Amino acid sequence: MPKINARFFRDAWELTRPYWTSEERRRAWLLSIGIVVLNLFQVYLTVWLNQWYGTFYNALQDYDRALFFRELWMFCGFAIVYLSTALLTFYITQMLQISWRRWLTGRYITRWLANNAYYRMQLAGDTDNPDQRIADDLRLFTDQVLNLSVGLLSSVVTFFSFIFILWTLSGPLTVPLGALGSITIPGYAAIGAILYAAIGTWATVRIGRPLIGLTFNQQRFEADFRYSLVRLRENSESIAFYKGEPHETHVLDMRFSNVFANFIALLKRRMQLIIMTSGYSQIAIIVPYLVAAPKYFGKAIQFGGVQQIANSFDQVQTSLSFIVNSYSDIAELQAVMSRLTQFEHRARELESFKPSIEVEPEPGGGLTIVGLDLDLPNGAPLRAGLHLDVPPSSSLLIMGPTGAGKSTLLRAISGLWPFGHGRIATSAKHPLFLPQKPYIPLCTLRDAMLYPYRPAEVQDAEVAASLKAVGLERLTAELDAEDNWAQRLSVGEQQRLAFARVLIQKPDMIFLDEATAALDEASEAELYRLIEAMPEKPTIVSVGHRSTLKSLHDTVFEMGEPAAALA
Repeated sequence: MPKINARFFRDAWELTRPYWTSEERRRAWLLSIGIVVLNLFQVYLTVWLNQWYGTFYNALQDYDRALFFRELWMFCGFAIVYLSTALLTFYITQMLQISWRRWLTGRYITRWLANNAYYRMQLAGDTDNPDQRIADDLRLFTDQVLNLSVGLLSSVVTFFSFIFILWTLSGPLTVPLGALGSITIPGYAAIGAILYAAIGTWATVRIGRPLIGLTFNQQRFEADFRYSLVRLRENSESIAFYKGEPHETHVLDMRFSNVFANFIALLKRRMQLIIMTSGYSQIAIIVPYLVAAPKYFGKAIQFGGVQQIANSFDQVQTSLSFIVNSYSDIAELQAVMSRLTQFEHRARELESFKPSIEVEPEPGGGLTIVGLDLDLPNGAPLRAGLHLDVPPSSSLLIMGPTGAGKSTLLRAISGLWPFGHGRIATSAKHPLFLPQKPYIPLCTLRDAMLYPYRPAEVQDAEVAASLKAVGLERLTAELDAEDNWAQRLSVGEQQRLAFARVLIQKPDMIFLDEATAALDEASEAELYRLIEAMPEKPTIVSVGHRSTLKSLHDTVFEMGEPAAALA
């Protein structure tokens, strides 16, 4: 069954408490109190309706026309009040749900992006599909917690409201036992409702136990499949050039086969649960009349009393059948909470994570690396004892064979690579990293050029001049056009756009990782001369393989074979 134990409640409290103690706690508590009050009022209306049943059906039995029509008019008023209350409850609940989700989404996005947690999660591979946890799991969590909490509150209040009514209405029942005499069961209908709900709950728990694991796996397999589709879309041109459709088809088929197989297992288990819960609900229609029959045929109660007992029995057994009716939702909530708490704990670990490679300010300017050891994620040494000294406004070219750790060194300088030891000191207050394939967000061309710093008061003339300087003047008329620029522009044009960013944002230190590999040598030299000619000459650290890059830098650092061969 869903593990509704101390850990379940601890995880629920850990995920729930922050919002109700946040800066939005006043709004959260007001909406919560409103929901509680409205649900209590709905239970009161249900109790009133139970009394109405007795009067209405007795009027039918007694052929009392005046009382019959009076009760009909009263029911019309009741229906208007109940509908208004239900609509208001729905509105407030939805407002609380979306407010809570908005706050949680902002919190999780902030924690995901803080301290490069998103990068380190991807690097470690121990937290799958964080995007799904933020987009889907938070939605499911807030929705399920509110629905189940309101449902539990309503069930508890309904139970205590109707158990006494049912106990009083049914009264004692004397069962003859032949030669043994007889036995009297006080409040027999109330006891029957409790026993019926207990049997249904036991059967539901026994059948539905595997749902948690199956639901957890279904969410993960769905996210893996969706991620593969997104990668296919984002790399469509490369795949088309490679004629990689058969391989991509195989990967997608394999990912979806996991979705399909787990879904079938989930479907079979849910069908068993539906058979159980549906049968339980259908039998529950007849049971209260069977319970009331001895009193009715014994002429101890009227027909209206039968309806009151039936309705009260239904309310009691329904309230006690909360787990039966909500089992699938509880199982889904358990799986969602497991994924969110895993994300929460991993994000908290990364917030307090202190990398063994120290990156600190360099008062003297430039870049200094002392005794830097770079390791692979598995702990194997990649590069040992690196020492570098790059004076301010100078340029350094890092060269070496593939796998020597050149790009890893840039990651370490940026604080992204946590594996290793040593000290890196830099004076950069406004650095800019140019990878081989620049990142271009989905936005206007102007915003793409200003990414990520968005300098203030950048004039159109300056943006146009930077485009012209890098050979992209034809795009000047499309500065405010939104497009998928990462697909529309070739890799070479994207690299030119990255240099236009440099001209606009004027960083004091630039790191280039094969940032001109898609350009011809003449264009490459032209772009390097552009940044060399900037009024405040930045410090430049480049990674590259072309020998022509040597003449464009003050110093060349050769990295030999790595300390350990890459697996």
